[in-house]
Amino acid sequence: MTSGQIEPVAVSRRIAAPAADIFRILADPRRHTELDGSGMLRGAVSDRPIGAVGDVFVMRMYYSPYGDYEMNNHVVEYEVNRRIGWTPEPGRGHPDTAPGATPLRRWGHRWAFELIPDGPAATIVTETYDCSPLPADERAAMDDGRSWITSMTATLERLEASCLTVRH
Repeated sequence: MTSGQIEPVAVSRRIAAPAADIFRILADPRRHTELDGSGMLRGAVSDRPIGAVGDVFVMRMYYSPYGDYEMNNHVVEYEVNRRIGWTPEPGRGHPDTAPGATPLRRWGHRWAFELIPDGPAATIVTETYDCSPLPADERAAMDDGRSWITSMTATLERLEASCLTVRH
C-alpha cells in the first residue's frame, strides 16, 4: 500500500456449500436481513433477485442517528456464482434526501462478495468493503472501513448458517 492510499477491508470464511447455493442467497435482497451482521437492515423493498450489473435493489434500514430510511443499491459487479457487488445511495427517508439537504451523491464506496470454489461442496467467501472513494471525514468516522470488520464477520457466519438451513 502506498502512503495515503486506503485499502478495502475484507473478511473471508470457508463455507461448506457450493458457490451456486451461496450466490443464490446473496443475489436475493429478500434474504439480506437474515445475513445482516450490522443489525441495520430492516427488510427489502425490492421483491426479486438481482440479475445483472445495472440493477438497483432497495433496502429498508435503521441507524439511530437517522431513524428509518432506505438505501438504493446500484449493482456494479455481477458474475454468476463468482462475484456480486453494489454501491449504496441514500434513498427515501435518509437525511441527505430531505428538502433543503445537500444530496449525498453516490461516492462509489462498494460492498462486494467474491466466491471461490474450494472443492466440490465448499466455497471461500470474501466480503469486501471499499470506502476509499469517500471523503476523508466519512472514512475517518469508520476507521477507513475497519469499523465494519465485526459486522462483516457476523454476516459471513450468518451466511454459513443460512446455507446449512437450505441443505437440511
